[in-house]
Amino acid sequence: MNALGLSSLDPLLPSPLEPVEDERFTRHGVRLLLKRDDLIHPDLPGNKWRKLAPNLAAAAGRPVLTFGGAYSNHLRATAAAGRLLGFPTTGVVRGEELAGRPLNPSLARCAADGMRLLFVDRATYRAKGDPDVLARLLREAAPDSVVVPEGGSNALAVRGCAELGRELRAQGADVAAVACGTGGTLAGLAAGLGADRRTVGVPVLRGGFLGGEIRGLQEAAFGGPAGDWSLDERFHFGGYARTTPALEAFAADFGERHGLAIERIYVAKMLYGLVALAEEGAFPPGTALAAVITGRPDDPAPLGPGQPSAASR
Repeated sequence: MNALGLSSLDPLLPSPLEPVEDERFTRHGVRLLLKRDDLIHPDLPGNKWRKLAPNLAAAAGRPVLTFGGAYSNHLRATAAAGRLLGFPTTGVVRGEELAGRPLNPSLARCAADGMRLLFVDRATYRAKGDPDVLARLLREAAPDSVVVPEGGSNALAVRGCAELGRELRAQGADVAAVACGTGGTLAGLAAGLGADRRTVGVPVLRGGFLGGEIRGLQEAAFGGPAGDWSLDERFHFGGYARTTPALEAFAADFGERHGLAIERIYVAKMLYGLVALAEEGAFPPGTALAAVITGRPDDPAPLGPGQPSAASR
């Protein structure tokens, strides 16, 4: 597969930048803009396109092996790309206890798109970077597979996400904000936006480890630090995929105000954080603040009769 094969999927690029009127920002002199990366492609939305496209172009049609949890959007996007572009995919899923159970809707979508699912215990999953562990996984999948890391975050992906920063710079953003899981999107976004503009990351996991990961990704992609970026660790709401009634109410209210369904795991936490930061005076009056909408709420197709279970994959 080459860049021409990927372009045949007809992505919406550059993605739209939509101004929204929200008094929680306007009363502080801040103009809120929504960077609609969720509209890039129906099966590979947002940062999934930006991170996967360069990796899949490099794979050039060979089988792909990658990693994720039981509800991984990255696994779903990789499986969808395999179906659309005609290459085999294998997903290594964290959680051996899931084997033999009916697939959840997210993994059922992966299987329906042709992805082979390998369930491993959590110790094996943590050791997935060990050469011996990886060699064993490749033997179980396809030995000639191209390995794409969890979340798709590597040097190729970071360079792909730099285009997001360049788009926002051309569209007039002063500050860009993005939710962070593995940090790859922010690493590239900050580089593309430039050192004279500001990038804010809102981690959705607890732990305070992400800064080092981002620095490592920028070193691999660009040879050193790039852009002016910072992280605000206050808005994870208890950790990955966790929400609270306050976050649920905020997301529902934001969606009603602006006619946009808000994804909870990443986007809601980022938007909540931006409202809090605006209230704290973190953005000078006159700031054009771009919030990157990296995905949309999960709405997998319901399981029908005869769809595969984990035992058959």
